[in-house]
Amino acid sequence: MLQSLYRGLTTIAGPAVRLYLDRRRAAGKEDSARQAERFGAPSRPRPAGWLVWIHAASVGEANSVLVLVTKLLEREPGLTVLMTTGTVTSAELMARRLPERAIHQYVPVDLPGAVNRFLDHWRPDVVLWTESEIWPNLLAAIRARGIPAALVNARMSERSFARWRYASGLIGPLLSTFQITLAQTEGDGERLRKLGAREVASVGNLKFSAEPPPAPADQIAALKAARSGRPLWLLASSHPGEDEIAASVHEFLAPRLPGLLTVVVPRHAHRGAAIAELMRGRGLSVSRRSEGALPGTCDAVHVADTMGELGLFYRTAPVVCMGGSFVPHGGQNPVEPAQLGCAVLYGPHMWNFDEITHQLEAAGGALPVADGAALAEAVGRLLADTEARARIVAGAARVTEDNRRIVDRALDVLSPVLGAAGIRSAA
Repeated sequence: MLQSLYRGLTTIAGPAVRLYLDRRRAAGKEDSARQAERFGAPSRPRPAGWLVWIHAASVGEANSVLVLVTKLLEREPGLTVLMTTGTVTSAELMARRLPERAIHQYVPVDLPGAVNRFLDHWRPDVVLWTESEIWPNLLAAIRARGIPAALVNARMSERSFARWRYASGLIGPLLSTFQITLAQTEGDGERLRKLGAREVASVGNLKFSAEPPPAPADQIAALKAARSGRPLWLLASSHPGEDEIAASVHEFLAPRLPGLLTVVVPRHAHRGAAIAELMRGRGLSVSRRSEGALPGTCDAVHVADTMGELGLFYRTAPVVCMGGSFVPHGGQNPVEPAQLGCAVLYGPHMWNFDEITHQLEAAGGALPVADGAALAEAVGRLLADTEARARIVAGAARVTEDNRRIVDRALDVLSPVLGAAGIRSAA
């Protein structure tokens, strides 16, 4: 009944959704050149042969399944992967990082007409849905068409579980769309099972198998030359409210660490100007990556307000603090800097990465801190103590190496769904 009610409401919601997307486009959050894709109208022809549709909500989810895309294409030469995401930033990232025989499209809005146009054109042989995106019309249409489907790298937090329990009549049938569910953790798996998911298995988090973000060698060399041996720490993927913490850390440490350079990479690049203004208001000299600048010898802070360059800054930062962890956001992915030999720190709000942080901390591969004052002390100690820094890096390396094969375990479990369409999942 809930599904029928939802479908009825969304059938008449077209004008309101168009207005909503128009407002997002005016704010720079939608791609005006590809707006038709959001209503199921394709901008590319469907290639011949097998097509696996992988949906990932945004940048983090898309990055985590790139390794799965690559493995599938390597194992089945006649295969094309269709990757859908819902944000402009993720589309820009996929344009740079998707391999050959992989296509990006924006996911259609969850209106019945848009869903049907999308599926009529692309006719996927298999659907792999990632993490916790639940769109009732899309999932109901996949189920009605009998397309083999799996939910991969699935999350279900205690908070989301508590909410969904009140809509069990809706979530149960939707989760039954997936013949297999791969949960990130045993806890996620148990909660998904209670809500109606089938054939639940926990193989670990695909983020561990993902390749670290790339960076051109010449740009790495240029940044290292500009740094010129100065002590450097990085606040990665900062959110509003955390840039002030970075400024305070710099002010606390600068008298103790001559030449200190603080690098701030905002989660959303458009905040670069505001961050630079904030730093100048604190009396700190600033340069901005979006203006083509490298850190100058007199710069206290460098704002790296560009897209897709975290790999460059991770490769030059011995100490990295993850943003989204000092405000109630849930944190950003600590695996990438851990893979690249950084000593990783983060604040108290890392619930989106509970299992990852548990493994890192158990191995001594990351350092949680309670607040900005504790962050300043930890950054100063790690920049000054190379042995302490090396111990954290070594612990993180053990964790990342132990988990590298998660993608292969995932493909093994997915073999029945892929095999239903005649696609190989084994090497």
